[in-house]
Amino acid sequence: MPPKVNPLNLNALQLKTLTLLQAIAKLDNFSKDGDTPGERLVTSLPHAHGDHFHLGDATVAGKDATGLSNPAVWTALERKGLVKTDFPKAATITAEGIAYETGMEDEILHKSGHH
Repeated sequence: MPPKVNPLNLNALQLKTLTLLQAIAKLDNFSKDGDTPGERLVTSLPHAHGDHFHLGDATVAGKDATGLSNPAVWTALERKGLVKTDFPKAATITAEGIAYETGMEDEILHKSGHH
């Protein structure tokens, strides 16, 4: 049986932000292994190009990334054990955060030939 989508009942902004953090955690130019096995330390965030930015082979609309700069979102994700944050300087995505099924990847990570 597949994992239940959003078992912690995150709101839409929290789900989008976690989905982006999961994608960032897969990219070595934005993250590295954390101190604890299974965790990833986010070392930088992508820069926007107008109304979007790129994460690997995906394009993300700026409107879907507002939670990356919202301390309340980071605090909520930390309270649920999905990230450890030192907002706005650093964040570590926990193993639980990496494995969390948001159900949002196809909705906000737009894959195309655009680079």
